[in-house]
Parts: sequence; C-alpha cells; structure tokens
Amino acid sequence: MQRVACHPELRAGSAVLKPVKRLAVVALLFPAAASLRGQRTTSVGPAIPLDSTTKLALKNARVLWVDYRGRRALKLAPLQGHERDVDQEMAALLIESDFKDGVIELDVAGARREGYSTTEDVSGFKGIVGLSFRIHGDSAERFYIRPENSRVNNQLFRNRSTQYESDPDFPWQRLRQENPGVYESYVDVESGAWTKLRIEVSGAKAKLYVNGAAQPCLVVNDLKHGESRGKIALWARISSEAYFSNLTVEP
Repeated sequence: MQRVACHPELRAGSAVLKPVKRLAVVALLFPAAASLRGQRTTSVGPAIPLDSTTKLALKNARVLWVDYRGRRALKLAPLQGHERDVDQEMAALLIESDFKDGVIELDVAGARREGYSTTEDVSGFKGIVGLSFRIHGDSAERFYIRPENSRVNNQLFRNRSTQYESDPDFPWQRLRQENPGVYESYVDVESGAWTKLRIEVSGAKAKLYVNGAAQPCLVVNDLKHGESRGKIALWARISSEAYFSNLTVEP
C-alpha cells in the first residue's frame, strides 16, 4: 500500500491517531470451498493490521482497543462530551489504503448505545455500523447495517436492515424518497453480535454479502460516483456501540 503523508479525506472534526497499544487484526483462514451448504466460497486477500504501524484519521471519534465477544477489537467511541449527540457519524480512515475494484471483508458488531430511543420508527436508533470505500475528498460510497431493525415485528423496518448511500449528494433519505426499497434491504443480523460483511466492487457496481451467504442481500448497479477509487474507512453513527475486526482487502 502506498504511504500517504497527508489526509484531506477527513477534514472537520478529524485527527490523526497516534501509535497506540498494538493490536494485530488478522485474516480468518477460509477453505477453498464453503463447507456448509448455502455459504459463499471465499477467497480472502491480505489482512490490514490495525496496530502501531497503521495510520488512521479520525472523524468525531476516539479509538479504543477492547476485548469484545471473544476477540480483540477496535471500538469507535464518541469524543468526550459528545456521548449524547444524535446527528453525527464516526469514522476511522485508513490513510494508507487505496481501493478501486475488488473485495473488502470486515467483521462488525453494532448495537444501540444506552440512553437512545428504542422506538421502531425512524425516530429510533438502530445500532448502525458499516464501511466506507473509494473515499476521495468529500466523496465516498458506503454500505452499512441497521442491526436493531432486523428482528422487529414490523416488515417495513425489517426491510431496512441494510443500506447503501453515497457522500455527499445521495444520503439514505434522498435515496429512499426517490427510489423506495432500491438501496436498502432485509438481512437477518443480531444486534451486538459479530457480523461478517463482504463487499464486492467492480466498476460502477457493488454487492453486499452478510455472514457468508451465497447470495448478496443488497445489489447496487449504479454507484453514484461511477468508476472511482479512494480510501477505506471504518464507519458508524455516533449513537452506536461499534466494533471492528478482521479487515481484509482483495484487489
């Protein structure tokens, strides 16, 4: 990966993460073929270690190294004094990443932080967590999940368990209003549990697979920035308990 001296992709509210306690986030080893019926055959690329050699640019966030559900993980947490903000995103951009086409795999765990509304409608908070890619300046493509939606007793909101959006001109609100149901979908995930995301990108198309499924749960045939390239960032809403591990990239 190419070393980058500066990081214009994250401006307001961002900071470079200084070297911290070493955390080796390594790739899981997968067999050449899926061992269970219905699982997707996976070819895993090189791991991107998150440790003292990794340069991160932070937006509205702190990074904490924690043990979570049986593994060491990177946790995105709000800046001190902003623990009850409601309309912000948190991001940790990998400064030395460079991605155009290929496969990104990442384990995430997301849940609503204590103190936020638990209502099922749009005023509730959903434990949103995911990944941004092809970040360049203010532009980015993104997939994320809303774990708190997945198992509610309301089919409309179950159908909003995954989401694609694109910065800066195509937030989820606009996409939902102009193309209802096209850029979001149902997938069964558990709030707070480790969830494997696999994002396949080729040209202006991208697919999201969840937990080794053989078929994608969300297909986007018109990425809003077309054929572009840029950096990768771990991403979550500020109202989420957000954890990340096992990041791999296959060009």
